[in-house]
Amino acid sequence: MKVNNNNNEGLWPFRKINYLIFGIGMLLIIVGYLLMGYGSVDSVLSVKVAPFFLFVGYIIFIPIAILYNK
Repeated sequence: MKVNNNNNEGLWPFRKINYLIFGIGMLLIIVGYLLMGYGSVDSVLSVKVAPFFLFVGYIIFIPIAILYNK
């Protein structure tokens, strides 16, 4: 049985752009949690701005980083 070792592409599907998008998503998530922690309980920062950053990080950037294929 022959094994084909002429595969030029590696088995890992993620490229530099995937890691860049993932890093931006993680940065947004970290900033969201920091904003939520520094604001008071009923401030606009904790109730409106921080959840927006978390939503964008978790729901938009992380899935795009996983699913993006060049």
